[in-house]
Amino acid sequence: DEATDPSITEENWECIQRFCDQVNADMEGPLSALRLLAHKIQSPQEGEALHALTVLETCVNNCGDRFHSEMAKFRFLNELIKVLSPKYYGIWSSEKVKSRVTEVIFSWTVWFPQEVKIQDAYQMLKKQGIVKEDPKLPEDKILPPPSPRPQNSVFDTDEEKSKLLAKLLKSSHPEDLQAANRLIQSVIKEEQEKSAQVSRRVHTISEVSENVRRMDELLENYRRHELSPADWETLQALFQRCEKLRPLLFRLASEAVADEEALAEVLQASDKLSQALGQYRQVVASQ
Repeated sequence: DEATDPSITEENWECIQRFCDQVNADMEGPLSALRLLAHKIQSPQEGEALHALTVLETCVNNCGDRFHSEMAKFRFLNELIKVLSPKYYGIWSSEKVKSRVTEVIFSWTVWFPQEVKIQDAYQMLKKQGIVKEDPKLPEDKILPPPSPRPQNSVFDTDEEKSKLLAKLLKSSHPEDLQAANRLIQSVIKEEQEKSAQVSRRVHTISEVSENVRRMDELLENYRRHELSPADWETLQALFQRCEKLRPLLFRLASEAVADEEALAEVLQASDKLSQALGQYRQVVASQ
């Protein structure tokens, strides 16, 4: 709500960045964020819709593959198409908003050529005459202020890539500058994937720790026959959730093989989870 407040004229980049951080920190972040953004982009208030589109584009730049995967599904693309279609909100959406939505979808066809559904959605808009010609992407496109390069960036740790980038950037040949751009994009993608992995790991380990703690408390009450019906339902729900977390921890362990410290954290969480599940089965079976 703060990031898309129609009463503000300038983008609130601090707030938008916090929104992106929350998307990255939550396993359901991309899905929840896109549901909220779709609602805001369809707002009858032009300012709110335009701010929401800026938030969307910033998420695309900062929230990695999980976000890209969700935004490339028809579930979300259809919400954007509704803003353009005269059968839905196109009859009252402002031209400025419709123009910006068209730019966003077209830019994704350029940046994500592998996403077939984005290509199909855009071609459908052209076929129906809703988009008559490809928009020219503005050179002064609003983007967030550049964030500082993270410590231990690939360019800091991979000397070969760093030297290659420096060489390409010094060249005056257009093909070398294009190659430099591709290299930068690939490194950004690599670093976003690493960041998303860390977020998933931190969030999951935290959830495991909290669930195990709560299960221990409820099991102790169960042993004493002091568990209410509502708490019994909570205990069963926790057990089922913990069962679902086990395969997720296995995946996180396979991702963290190269990082001994991270792998140790995941394995420790996995041990705690196994013990809690074993305790549940033992206590409930015995009584």
